[in-house]
This record gives sequence, C-alpha cells and structure tokens, in this order.
Amino acid sequence: MFAKIAALVAKVNEAAGTDAARWAYEGATAFADASTAALGGDVPHVQRFRLGNGLRLLLLVDRSAPVVSYFTWFRVGSRHEKPGKTGLAHLFEHLMFNEAEGLKAGEFDRKLEENGAESNAATWLDWTYYYESLPRDRFALAVKLESQRMAKLVLREPQVVSEKEVVANERRMRVDDDVEGAANEILYKTAFTKHPYHWPTIGWMEDIQGFTPEDCAAFYETYYAPNNATIVVCGDVKEKDVLEKIRDGYGPIPSSTLPEEDTQPEPPQAEPRSALMKKPTASEKVLFGYHGPALGDADHPALSVLNEVLFGGRASRMHRELVTNKELCTDVRGWVSTFRDPGLYEMYFTARPGASGDAVLEAASRELARTREELVTPEELARAQARLELGLLQSLETTSGKAEHIGFYDTVLGDPAAAFRRLEAYRRVTAGELRTAARRYLKESGRTLVRVFPDTEAAA
Repeated sequence: MFAKIAALVAKVNEAAGTDAARWAYEGATAFADASTAALGGDVPHVQRFRLGNGLRLLLLVDRSAPVVSYFTWFRVGSRHEKPGKTGLAHLFEHLMFNEAEGLKAGEFDRKLEENGAESNAATWLDWTYYYESLPRDRFALAVKLESQRMAKLVLREPQVVSEKEVVANERRMRVDDDVEGAANEILYKTAFTKHPYHWPTIGWMEDIQGFTPEDCAAFYETYYAPNNATIVVCGDVKEKDVLEKIRDGYGPIPSSTLPEEDTQPEPPQAEPRSALMKKPTASEKVLFGYHGPALGDADHPALSVLNEVLFGGRASRMHRELVTNKELCTDVRGWVSTFRDPGLYEMYFTARPGASGDAVLEAASRELARTREELVTPEELARAQARLELGLLQSLETTSGKAEHIGFYDTVLGDPAAAFRRLEAYRRVTAGELRTAARRYLKESGRTLVRVFPDTEAAA
C-alpha cells in the first residue's frame, strides 16, 4: 500500500507548477490499537503528506458513509499570546468567519449550508481548529473556502471592530455573568503565576477592547500560514483527488517565518493558594486545582484513570459520598487537563442549597486522602478502565470524531494515533500506580482552592 501511495504522489507532482506545490510522502500511521489489529483484516492507516510550502496533510480514507470531514488545525492558541494582547487567538476564530477577498461577510456559512455541510471552530490554550463535515461530492468546496480565508482574510477597521464587540459580549455572558466561568478563570489565574496558562483563552476584557487591525494583521501573517497548519481529511474520498485539490488550493500560499516560542515554565507550588468570591448563586461552590502532568507525560494515563474512580458516574467515590450518602452536593466533577505543558487536575463541587461549603471541603479532602493511603479495589479499577475505553470508542463512531482525534493528538503530541497508545496505557495501569499518582499530584501544598459564596444582594 505504501509503495502505491508513493507512486501516486509522484504522479500528482508531475503537474505541480512550483516546489511549494509539490507533495512529499512522509509515511503512514496505523489508526488502530493492539486488540483491533489482532482481529485481522485491513487496519486503517493515516497517510502523512507535506507540501513544499510546509502545509501538512493527514488523510484517513473511511468508506463507512458518503461523507467527508475536513479539519484545519493551526498550531497557535492563547499560550502564544503576550501580556496585553490576550484573547487574540480566540478573536481570530470569529474573524475567520467574517470576510475574505471575494467572500462577503456571512457568505462562508451560507455556501456551506446550501451544500448540506456543517461547520464550526474552536480555540484553546495550545491550538485552534476549523472544520467542515459535508457530502463527499462537496469536498472541493471545503478546500476552496478554507484556502481562501487562509490567504485573503479582510482585516480592516470595520471587520475588527465588529468582531471585537461580539467577543466582548461573549466574555460578559460566559465569564463575567457566569458563576462557573468566573470561578474557573480565577482558578487558573491563581494556580499559574508565570506560564501563559495563567490567562484565559477568551482574553482579558481590556485587551479585547484594545486590539487594532495592525495587531490582527501581524498575528494573521505570522500564524495563519501553511507551514503552521495541518489539514486532516477523513471520509469517503480518493487519495489522488484530495492531493490534487489541496495542492491547487494551497500551493500558491507562501509560508511564514514562525517565531520561536518564549514560554516561562511554571515554578513548583510550595504552599496552598486560595481565592474567595461572591456571586449570585443559590449555593456555595468549591473548586480544587492540583498541578498535574502534561498530556504526554507518563503519569497522565494513571491520573485519568484515578479521575474516573473519583468522578466517573454515579458509582464513583465522590458521587457516592458527597451526593448520595451525605447529600452535601448536587454536582461533582473532575477533569485532568489535556495540555501540551503541565496543567491542572480540576475538581468542581456544587453544594446543595443550605449545605455548608466547609462540610463539602472536608468530605472531598477526606476522599482524596483515601486515594493517597489506600489502593482502589479491582472492581473500581476495571470499571474506570472500561469507562475510558467506551468513551474513546464512542467518540470514533463518526468521521468528524476520527478527524478531531487525529488532529488533536497530532497537534499536541505529534502522533495522530496517540489515542490508541493511551487506550493501551489505561489497560496497563495498576492500583499501585493510581496511589502513586495520587501521592505525587494530590498534595495539599500544591492545591489551589476557589470558594464561591452566595451573594444574596446581587441575586436580589
């Protein structure tokens, strides 16, 4: 198969007008885990290509449905911003749907909707992506629209001012006027002092309002370039058709000079930190943030399994103890951040109206102490592993789910099939490793605590 693809690339390159439009074939990665491969048959592979201008292409042919998903991942997120310019990466998520040369505001979405497609975008700390899912015979439309806005976005004063106001309103709704959003922002602001994870992806309000067209143009010319992008195509397509159309659409776009990232590592946290807030809420809320491993660290799978033991469903320890038995909380949640650099293990507790936040804090701390002192049971471990495996397999049922996984793990870890490496790691985790992870990361000295108290006057 690999020789066939290499020969196909050579044939497609015969029609390339410049070196920037010539493909290089970089090999293939099996998109399956060990148990899938053991079943025999053809194992799907992600084919890896690179254009002369630096654009990367990851292609997974999937003929299970007559559709195709088209993701464009840019290796830029809020971590690449500077103090005073926070929120610029997120602003671009909005600007990219506005206006490009030859494409009026609103026309991008209208063309896709007319052709039965859905589209959206997301920005986070380490990356930004845009995607379309559409019928297979409309593939060329996605290439045309995405290449057009990568090369010819309009960033004059009216466009920038319009989207700044949209983002400012989004911040008011999702952070300033939202209890959970405001508390989560304070959690990261308090837990991180040096690393860019300190500021929110949406940005500080004063920074959003201060952006100029010149700020936007400089950001666009630097990061929205083919050598900072990876296209993921997954669906019922022909390799030759994909290579030719993407070559024709993106080959003429010049690469940029990417700056070296200047990130300050977060120093170790030697003592507990805390923040108190008053918000118009019916009950107290308690948030924990423990400094955790990066997604690629060896401890990350173990801490993810431990999180399932603690927070995964109604049978989890935290739900049983704080919601069912003691009736202290109406909601308990935990999440181990999936960032390129070490992030946070977040825990979120909503007290029942009338219940004491002190009691919630005491009960949750007691359960965490158990994980540092005792081994989880074999039944808890097996259940947590099964939940993680089921969640991954369910997320891969659609072409868009496959494409998103491929792009995410390639962007953050450099491995488009890393989801399956993690699945194998989950299966290998032992109860002893969970206890070790708890002792390493769930230390009181490394905890950031945010408490939200009801503000009855504001509520009234």
